[in-house]
Amino acid sequence: MVSINISDISLKKPLSVWFIGLPCSGKSTLSRGVFNKLIEKGIKTKILDGDELRKGINSNLGFTLSERTENIRRVAEINKLFLSEGYLVLNALICPLQDMRNMSSDIVGQELYTEIFVDAPLSVCEDRDVKGMYRKARAGEIVSFTGINSPFEPPVKSGMIIKTDQMGIDESVEMVLNFLISKIMSN
Repeated sequence: MVSINISDISLKKPLSVWFIGLPCSGKSTLSRGVFNKLIEKGIKTKILDGDELRKGINSNLGFTLSERTENIRRVAEINKLFLSEGYLVLNALICPLQDMRNMSSDIVGQELYTEIFVDAPLSVCEDRDVKGMYRKARAGEIVSFTGINSPFEPPVKSGMIIKTDQMGIDESVEMVLNFLISKIMSN
């Protein structure tokens, strides 16, 4: 892998980047790592994390499919606001269905939208789950939990796939940065 040098990189166009995958696949960790590298270099970047958004703007939504769709719609609309100001927006969300991803792409504009599938096997996600959510879902204490009793459709048009069970965070961050540079930045 070619190591990147982001010291002389500038943002050429805004982009909405969606890190999607099962709960505990590494979406937040990976997007935060990428965010930190971009911010260090002064690149206009925002991060929207599904867990954080559900504590505020989306706190009134549950986890039925219609509520999940509304959650994603709101996040896509927030993206549009940041994109109009020239930001690179990193979104860490499960976004479990292809229809939801298509809606997001339509809202922000297909030319400004890309997906990164943060792929980890269900067993690995369950092992990483420090909150015990998978255990509770398997015991029937949580309904509509993605990957257990609510569907997750692997994406059909991801810009890249990061297998977080096979690579460390530093290598994963570097791969994503290289991908983003090829999409929207130049030396």
